[in-house]
Amino acid sequence: MALANTLPPEFDRGVVTTVHQGDCHVSSAADVTFSTVLGSCISACVRDRVALVGGMNHFLLAQQSGSAKDRYGASARYGAFAMEQLINKVLSQGTGKKANLEIKVFGGGKINAALDDVGAKNIDFVRQFLMDEGYTVSSEDLGGNFARRVLFKPHTGRAFVKRLDSDVGANVAKEELAIATRRVVVPAPVDDIELF
Repeated sequence: MALANTLPPEFDRGVVTTVHQGDCHVSSAADVTFSTVLGSCISACVRDRVALVGGMNHFLLAQQSGSAKDRYGASARYGAFAMEQLINKVLSQGTGKKANLEIKVFGGGKINAALDDVGAKNIDFVRQFLMDEGYTVSSEDLGGNFARRVLFKPHTGRAFVKRLDSDVGANVAKEELAIATRRVVVPAPVDDIELF
């Protein structure tokens, strides 16, 4: 992992795929780079070092609230689902051996006081989740009071982190607050069942 203000040459070419909040992308292509911007969100980068396949997720909330758990089901907005989804995709496209996985985690900054330090909760969650599943984190850049851009090469496993200035952090904080407070409207079921 490198922390700097300029991109290393390997991140400056090829196909860049943006990983948005709730996304999970996996690839084995040598020219692919996954990119995301994090505030209090977490991104995990998981790679099968033998099969040279890897992926990145991006989640905002460690877990659903009590009422959301029952009403809305699993969503990649939430940590447990996002982590399981990424690990399972990498395992299924790779060797299928947990021992071959290399895991890096990023984010969890405290960039908005209105989010009640969601970042710290996310850090606690991702560390506990990985420990409970028997994984060791090979690299991390977590916490702080800044937003960060993360680039990840799934083929090589290289990660690059750039800490962003406060203007970008303020925009990320606004977006995260809007997502965290957004209410999901569930449409009423359509009664079109025909019995015969």
